[in-house]
Amino acid sequence: MNRGILSGVIAMAAIVVASNILVQFLFGNWLTWGAFTYPFAFLVTDLMNRLYGAPAARKVVLAGFVVGIACSFVGTQIIGEFGPLVTLRIALGSGTAFLIAQLTDVLVFDRMRAGTWWRAPLVSSLVGSSLDTAIFFSIAFSASLSFIEPANDVSWAGDILPILGVGPAAPLWVSLGFADWLVKLGLAMIALVPFRVLVSRLNGSPAT
Repeated sequence: MNRGILSGVIAMAAIVVASNILVQFLFGNWLTWGAFTYPFAFLVTDLMNRLYGAPAARKVVLAGFVVGIACSFVGTQIIGEFGPLVTLRIALGSGTAFLIAQLTDVLVFDRMRAGTWWRAPLVSSLVGSSLDTAIFFSIAFSASLSFIEPANDVSWAGDILPILGVGPAAPLWVSLGFADWLVKLGLAMIALVPFRVLVSRLNGSPAT
């Protein structure tokens, strides 16, 4: 395997593992620490896409998916105070969201790669991040999908509260998802800086 692609695989695996660990720790009322590490998976995907093309980026995504599944399996075997650290709905939501969002990111980036240097990574990350948030939180916490794992009581996520404590009333999981989405949007813009720098250094020329 190309050394650069291997580096991408390692980076993606590290982000997935770190996010699976940090998602267990709260940051404030609406976020987990994992919300600040996972969005960089889109940076890795976009770098691989720019430097080596869409097929290489898909390989890195699939590697990250396999690592994520492995982490979820390990989590299901660890019993905490309230049951397994990772439930079926969390595992299914995480894996489905990751795969669809990242592959969509690859597709959007590839379609826009000929434009201004920042358009492809920004738009693809925004689209991918939005899909990731919508898919994960819906599968993991929506009451309409409780049939996936009837024994898993996530009724707490359906408590009706103002969105982020100040907006209109909605299920708690909507606030959690909205806060997660806002972080992803912010980090997608911040990630343009390392994207520009790394592409320039690794290509030996400015990113285009």
